[in-house]
Parts: sequence; C-alpha cells; structure tokens
Amino acid sequence: MSKVSLPRHVHRVVSGGREYFYYQEGRGTAHAGERIRLPDDPQTPEFWNAVRQAQGTFGPTPTDTIGALIDAFEVSWQTRQRKISKGTQVHYRRYLKPARKAWGDLPARELRPRHVDALIRKIGADKPGAANNVLDALKAMVAWANGPVELLTHDPTHGVERFAKGEGHRPWTPEQLDYAEKHFTGMIRRFYFLSRYTGQRISDVVRLNPNDEDDGGFSLPQKKTGVKPWCPIFPELEAEMQSWERRPGPFLLQEDGKSMGKPFSTNQMWKAFDRERQKHAVLTGAVPHGLRANAVIRLRGAGYTALQISDMVGMSVEMVEHYCRYADRKASGQAVLRDLQERNEDKIVKRWKSGNKK
Repeated sequence: MSKVSLPRHVHRVVSGGREYFYYQEGRGTAHAGERIRLPDDPQTPEFWNAVRQAQGTFGPTPTDTIGALIDAFEVSWQTRQRKISKGTQVHYRRYLKPARKAWGDLPARELRPRHVDALIRKIGADKPGAANNVLDALKAMVAWANGPVELLTHDPTHGVERFAKGEGHRPWTPEQLDYAEKHFTGMIRRFYFLSRYTGQRISDVVRLNPNDEDDGGFSLPQKKTGVKPWCPIFPELEAEMQSWERRPGPFLLQEDGKSMGKPFSTNQMWKAFDRERQKHAVLTGAVPHGLRANAVIRLRGAGYTALQISDMVGMSVEMVEHYCRYADRKASGQAVLRDLQERNEDKIVKRWKSGNKK
C-alpha cells in the first residue's frame, strides 16, 4: 500500500506480511494507554470513524455519513494516481467545512441537490466566490465518491448552479504602477517588481530565489496548483535585479523585527505590503493579486495569445481571457473610434487628385 499520513497516536505494524493499525496514546512509555485495534484499510470511512472513537468519541458512529465521506476523500489524496497539490488540499479542506457543519451526521445517501442548492444560496448571499468554492469542492468529492471507490451512487450536486463571476481582482491603475516604481524601496520594491513582471501569486513570489532561474526565466512549481510555468525575466525586471545581491535563499527577506533576515511567509508579506499601502493614498484599493492581472494584460497588449500567456504565468486560459476582457474591449473600442475619426476627416477634408487639400 502507498504511504498514508496517519493521525497522531495511530501506529502501523507489519506482521506476517500483513499491515495492522492500532491506536495507542503514549506508546513505548510508562504511561501507555489502551491499545485499540483499528480497521485494516485507512482509506475507508470505517477506519477514520474508529480513530475518532478511540480519541474519545464514544458510542456508535455511523460510517456512511457526509462527515465520514469527507474524511475518506481527504485520506484518498495520499494515494491518488494524479497527485493533488498541497495548496489544493488546503483549499478543499477549507471549503468542505461548511458541508461538514451542515450535514456531518446526515447519511450520505440522503443528501440531495435541494440541500446543496440551499447551502450554496445561503453562503452566496454574502460571499458568492466562497459559495462557488464550496460547490467546486463538493463536486470534486462527489466525482471521486462515484468512481471506483463506489461510496456514492448519485450526484447531490447535479443541477446546482454557480454564482456569476465577479470582476476579479482589479489591475493597478497606471498612476498606482507609476507611483510604486518611483517610490517603493527595499523588499517592498523587490516584491512589486517580481509580482508585476512574473504575474505569480504572492505565495510563489515570496519563494522565488536564484536557483529558480532557468535560461533567462523563472521556473518554479506553483504552491497552489503545482503547475510549473516558465516566466521570462523581462528587461524591466532584469534591470532591477542587477542591484540585488546574489546569495542562497529567497530574494525577499524581512528587514526588521525579530525575524530580520528570514524569508517572508505569504501572510507576513501581505502585512508588510498593507503597511506600505496605508502610507500612500494613491494606492487605495491596490492588492498584490491585482499585479497578476496587470502582468497578463501587458502580455496580451504585446500581442501574445491567451495560451502563450497561460504558459508564461501559469494561469488557466479561461482566467487569462477573464482578466484581459476589459483591456481587449477597450482596445477594440478605441480602434473603432480611430476608424470613425479617420472616416469623418476624409469627409471633411477632400483632396484634389494632386493630393492638395481642396
């Protein structure tokens, strides 16, 4: 069996060529607790319900509930043929919590589309993006459960509609971009240039380091998706990097406090950016993810296709087109306006055959 991450106090024992699992607190110490035999397959709901019972949840625990199904789905990630990235695992766990809270003890066979629709509508009344994420996580779980594991025989998400997509994160305005390039200093300046010209998420920008450079670009598996784009190091970024010291580790290191000299976490970088943003009124509304939109719009304006941009930034073609839609419409409208102006000018200013104005 492929390796499975086991919870605390659960131990795997191999005897006679077979695997056995036990729950025992304080194993190997003078205060060892009772040794409790667990089911043989850690990929089943029965196994994880037995673990919960051993941890103190006494009494009969159903093994066919939505809560048990979510447990089984989560443990399956360790042995899937197509690996699920750590970022996606975190995403699924977060957005399956509302389902666990709403229907944790409900028998899975009794969950119906009307139940899912009611939950999605309730969440979407205030947070449509979160509602869509919950629905996506449920669909992923249901697709798995209806597969070879055969833990479900129906689709409780069938027909449940997503909320319409919003605008997404707005790109920075030309004034905001100009201000950042002229006034940002230190690590915030580095962060701005890396984000602006690679189009990567903040969680990936804080990890970029010289070892990720690959023949004129950056090649780094994205934390959220596992996708490995190849981001060209454009001349603007290359010129900025000329002054950066070459050393092991991330380009971005904290500049003060107890963590001075240590890499930024995603949250720490967000806080550092927010402190800087609060100093400058012109940056009101600007968020790091907006620079991701600026990056793809810039590339689209340079004539690259959505597929090429997807390869460079590691964003889906659909999302590239979503971010570029406004820019594309604006460019099309401006082209029409120029054409109309030229036609009007031709009507007003007639020319002789010699080319002189009449």
